[in-house]
Amino acid sequence: MKITTYKNLHQLTILGRIFPINCYVYEEPDSLTVIDIGTSLFCKHLIHLSKKLNKPIKNILFTHPHSDHISGLDDLKKRIPSVMVHLSERDYLLMKGNPSAAAIDGLQIKGQFAKIDTEPDILITDGMIIGSLHAIATPGHPPGSMSFYNENNGIIIVGDAMQTACGLAVAGDKRFFFPFPALATWNKELAVDSAIKLSKLKINALAAGHGDLLINPKESILMVIDRAGRKLRLTT
Repeated sequence: MKITTYKNLHQLTILGRIFPINCYVYEEPDSLTVIDIGTSLFCKHLIHLSKKLNKPIKNILFTHPHSDHISGLDDLKKRIPSVMVHLSERDYLLMKGNPSAAAIDGLQIKGQFAKIDTEPDILITDGMIIGSLHAIATPGHPPGSMSFYNENNGIIIVGDAMQTACGLAVAGDKRFFFPFPALATWNKELAVDSAIKLSKLKINALAAGHGDLLINPKESILMVIDRAGRKLRLTT
């Protein structure tokens, strides 16, 4: 388990050399918010970090419900029954096995989804504030994808709306050595639109579901948006 800290964000990473999966802990003044539990392998490390920081895990947020982001939820909920679970409404439909209702436009939902028994306590909507994090709708990878942003620190947690593994990329823009987020992306056009939306924010640190934290990423984000847009124009 690798832990990287930037200000009050902690990135926990497993399988770094094979298939890097990140789980994030955002440190509030008196509690912790987990973003994307990932697999059950993270649970004991999250509890250890909670004890080390002497703060309880109060909330868990999900950027989206692909299995590599949510499969450990039932385990964490058993260990911390009081944790409040937050998920977008459209992604809740995916979690409950109703992809056609989640998509609404006929495009096929891609990727793997774990069977989860835990029910969300709150369905996230665009603009909702949880602690000091603002929820921003960033559809594209799945329909209900959410990113979480703290304006004061300029930290954005994007799930798979972007990846940094094997190079920064917008969801749907395949990187040869780590193509998996692209292969699981539902709507490439919306993914680019979401990246453009995020690029207008003040971003000091980009935290993706796969790959290292990217510090001062603004110029790089604009470059990969341009790359993804050009590739889309060639295929449409």
